[in-house]
Amino acid sequence: MKLLLTSFSFTLLAGLGWSADAARPASPPVPIARGDVFQNATGTKMRILLDQAGFGGTELEMAEITFVPNSDSGEHAHGTTETFYVLEGELEHVVNGKSIKLSAGMIGTVRPPDKVRHKTGPSGARALVIWAPAGEAARIAGRWKRVEP
Repeated sequence: MKLLLTSFSFTLLAGLGWSADAARPASPPVPIARGDVFQNATGTKMRILLDQAGFGGTELEMAEITFVPNSDSGEHAHGTTETFYVLEGELEHVVNGKSIKLSAGMIGTVRPPDKVRHKTGPSGARALVIWAPAGEAARIAGRWKRVEP
């Protein structure tokens, strides 16, 4: 009975989205450093602006994300709080099914275990993203390809 309960517990925790992205299999974190650029399969790019070493702690990390036109991240979850500050373009920030259109100068936040989806229109979007605590950028980079800056 103890083994069954333990297996059930792990299944329950996995089902609650304890990975970096509950909609996709978890990938191991990869080393990141300021200036590194990663790109996902649809062309969205993430440039690391502040890593744990540069910050001198694990409280937060920052990146610039450039979303290609007409992109859709698909619904996912993060293991940390994610805050977007839109620099240019328009970003549809859908949190737990509630949609908010963010334009330049606007902020959107999502906290675990919320589900989020990022969508752009024909002009794409560029945003500053802050994760607190740190570690989320490395998990995302584990699913994306490292590219030249």
